[in-house]
Amino acid sequence: MENSLQHTLAERLGALSGYDDYRLFLCNSGAEANENALKLASFHTGRAKVLAFGGAFHGRTSGAVEVTDNPAIRSPFNATANVEFVPLNDIGAVERKLAAREFAAVIVEGIQGVAGIRCPEEGFLRALREATERTGTVLILDEIQSGYGRTGRFFAHQWAGIRPDLITTAKGMGNGFPIGGVLIAPQFEARKGMLGTTFGGNHLACAAAIAVADTIAAEGLVENARRVGDRLLERLRTLPALHDVRGRGLMIGFDVEGSASELRRRLVFEQHVFTGGAGAHTVRLLPALGLSEAQADEFVARLKALLEDFH
Repeated sequence: MENSLQHTLAERLGALSGYDDYRLFLCNSGAEANENALKLASFHTGRAKVLAFGGAFHGRTSGAVEVTDNPAIRSPFNATANVEFVPLNDIGAVERKLAAREFAAVIVEGIQGVAGIRCPEEGFLRALREATERTGTVLILDEIQSGYGRTGRFFAHQWAGIRPDLITTAKGMGNGFPIGGVLIAPQFEARKGMLGTTFGGNHLACAAAIAVADTIAAEGLVENARRVGDRLLERLRTLPALHDVRGRGLMIGFDVEGSASELRRRLVFEQHVFTGGAGAHTVRLLPALGLSEAQADEFVARLKALLEDFH
């Protein structure tokens, strides 16, 4: 039975993202999206290996956890010889690996979130696109955390002006409702049974995702994330207690000299502000895309007040 809402969602997503010539495979989560992207890349190239990056996080399921740079969450069952890691932004290391033409795919996050808001350089992404095209390697952009307008472009990689072969998305797609997807470039041949899902693209998930897409467009949330994010980054960089303030749009990280978890605890209980963490000294900010300039200023004021006696 055909679900017309799937077509509506694909049209909305294509128009918003600028990828109206790509097809959409719907699933239930970010990890599942990455699993299917990796599988599709291997089918397409006939190769088995995948190149990933230091600090990467792509999910906790079988293939996704294998391309995640965290041995603590990778069981012996998940550990194979099919994945290798190189440092982020080291194009020389990438080119040396790809020269053998044995990698099905390179997978990279638009911005590394779990690693602490680590940004691929624009020049690196452009060189990566060239290297993958030259060696017949599929380029997968994991936009699960950095996509859906979070950085002030619909997808973070669009700041570099590249078009990857596969794009994975999830978190912002349903605004909390479980849904994921893979945007698939036109050169991939679809075959019956190649990819499948029991619950992916169900009516309720599609209705939620269509509502999200319509709200993003109607309220100008991508542009709001860029404008308010620029202001927030500028204000945070004036606070001397913060180090390496980084990010794009409303995907921001900074480091503190003391315990980030203690700073975050005090922000919640003393200033009533909830933030994210990433490691011992990093605070991660992923506010709602509708954050106003006044709310951003209020956050900076509360953070500044707390930092005056934080050690």
